Amino acid sequence: MKAAVGDRLIVRSRHLAEPDRLGEIVEVRGADGQPPYLVRWSNEESEHLVFPGPDAHVEHSSGA
Repeated sequence: MKAAVGDRLIVRSRHLAEPDRLGEIVEVRGADGQPPYLVRWSNEESEHLVFPGPDAHVEHSSGA
Protein backbone atom coordinates (compact mmCIF):
# COMPACT_ATOMS: atom_id res chain seq x y z
CA MET A 1 0.00 0.00 0.00
CA LYS A 2 1.32 3.42 -0.97
CA ALA A 3 -0.18 6.78 -0.15
CA ALA A 4 0.58 10.48 -0.17
CA VAL A 5 -0.61 13.41 1.91
CA GLY A 6 -4.13 14.33 0.78
CA ASP A 7 -5.11 10.80 -0.24
CA ARG A 8 -8.15 9.19 1.39
CA LEU A 9 -7.98 6.05 3.48
CA ILE A 10 -11.12 3.93 3.31
CA VAL A 11 -11.66 1.13 5.80
CA ARG A 12 -14.53 -1.19 4.89
CA SER A 13 -17.04 -1.95 7.61
CA ARG A 14 -17.27 -5.52 8.85
CA HIS A 15 -20.98 -5.12 9.64
CA LEU A 16 -23.86 -4.17 7.35
CA ALA A 17 -25.28 -1.65 9.81
CA GLU A 18 -22.02 0.28 10.13
CA PRO A 19 -20.68 2.72 7.53
CA ASP A 20 -17.18 2.53 6.09
CA ARG A 21 -14.59 4.75 7.80
CA LEU A 22 -13.25 7.57 5.63
CA GLY A 23 -10.21 9.61 6.49
CA GLU A 24 -7.70 12.00 4.98
CA ILE A 25 -4.02 11.11 5.20
CA VAL A 26 -2.30 14.13 6.73
CA GLU A 27 1.16 12.58 7.16
CA VAL A 28 3.00 9.55 5.77
CA ARG A 29 5.48 8.19 8.29
CA GLY A 30 6.71 5.13 6.40
CA ALA A 31 9.36 5.12 3.69
CA ASP A 32 8.26 5.61 0.07
CA GLY A 33 4.57 6.13 0.87
CA GLN A 34 4.25 3.07 3.09
CA PRO A 35 2.35 2.96 6.42
CA PRO A 36 1.95 4.06 9.09
CA TYR A 37 -0.22 7.06 8.22
CA LEU A 38 -1.48 9.90 10.36
CA VAL A 39 -5.18 10.05 9.49
CA ARG A 40 -7.91 12.57 10.25
CA TRP A 41 -11.18 10.63 10.17
CA SER A 42 -14.17 12.38 8.59
CA ASN A 43 -16.33 12.03 11.74
CA GLU A 44 -13.65 13.10 14.24
CA GLU A 45 -11.57 16.20 14.85
CA SER A 46 -8.53 14.35 16.14
CA GLU A 47 -5.81 12.56 14.19
CA HIS A 48 -4.75 8.95 14.68
CA LEU A 49 -1.73 6.89 13.68
CA VAL A 50 -2.98 4.02 11.49
CA PHE A 51 -1.39 0.80 10.29
CA PRO A 52 -4.02 -0.21 7.68
CA GLY A 53 -5.15 -3.81 7.49
CA PRO A 54 -6.48 -5.86 4.57
CA ASP A 55 -9.91 -4.21 4.89
CA ALA A 56 -8.45 -0.81 3.93
CA HIS A 57 -7.48 0.82 0.66
CA VAL A 58 -6.16 4.18 -0.50
CA GLU A 59 -8.04 6.46 -2.85
CA HIS A 60 -5.47 8.76 -4.42
CA SER A 61 -6.21 12.47 -4.63
CA SER A 62 -6.50 14.07 -8.05
CA GLY A 63 -3.08 15.67 -7.59
CA ALA A 64 -1.30 12.30 -7.17
